[in-house]
Amino acid sequence: MTYREFIEKFPDDESVAKYLIEKRFEGKIVCPFCGKTEKVYHAHYNCRNAYCNNCKMEFSIFKGTIFEETRMPLRHWLYAINMVCLSKKGISAMQLKRELGVSYKTAWRMVHKIRSAMAKREVGETFEAIVEIDETYVGGKPRKKNEHGDDDDLPKNPRGRGTAKVPVIGVRERGTGKVHAVVANRNEEGKQLTGKQLFNVLSKVCKPNTKVMTDQFKGYNILNYPNNKNLTRIMIDHNVMFSAGNGVHTNGIESFWALLKRGIHGIFHHVSLKHLQKYVDEFCFRQCYRNENEAFEVLMGLCWK
Repeated sequence: MTYREFIEKFPDDESVAKYLIEKRFEGKIVCPFCGKTEKVYHAHYNCRNAYCNNCKMEFSIFKGTIFEETRMPLRHWLYAINMVCLSKKGISAMQLKRELGVSYKTAWRMVHKIRSAMAKREVGETFEAIVEIDETYVGGKPRKKNEHGDDDDLPKNPRGRGTAKVPVIGVRERGTGKVHAVVANRNEEGKQLTGKQLFNVLSKVCKPNTKVMTDQFKGYNILNYPNNKNLTRIMIDHNVMFSAGNGVHTNGIESFWALLKRGIHGIFHHVSLKHLQKYVDEFCFRQCYRNENEAFEVLMGLCWK
């Protein structure tokens, strides 16, 4: 929504509360204590509460949602959600702090609550026909040795797959442009990007008999052998070319990596490994609903699942 559309739809907190009741309960508030909908009333003295005349209990209509126990104006929350949906490369907590006039701690908590809702997006085995899979590395740029020789004793930080940066695996469905990406944590043996790990990511989102576009990375060799989903590998050798001209390429998922890295470097500047998956989920959500006007509505539906 544009700012004008937002203020017209939500002029005050009461309008926000009515919208959330309709969105969550379809107009009939359910008591969390007795489970009944009859004789349950929206409190006129506090738009955030409801009263059940069956069990004589008063409760918050936001119980079990990301808005539970919040003291922030409800319009602030919906405005923040709208900003996260509109910003192609994300919005930092510092920027949200300036937009809402709140503390950094409050803004940081709000954006992470919103990211936790984005992570609830159900993927399942929905990708079919043709998908692209690739991996990227997120983290600080490896520094080259300077000309003075005063860093000769420092350990080398290799580039490429030998780097100490964190790998992220991504799968993009070519037909719809939807993306699923996960941080590739080390397994019990301390290895990353193994064939089994790559296949597990694919099998989670791909339907049987899907064609998979990959590069020449040897981890994808697992697709050359019989597998239980009959996934067919089509390889493009990036040492020779980036596209074969007949639709054999991984440019789609690599474009998503460019957007992810521009967001991290230009907006967030630094992302810790602890929270990296949350940021990846945020970019995946925006990518999956980038052409739909209902991104805001979809995200609101995830706020209480």
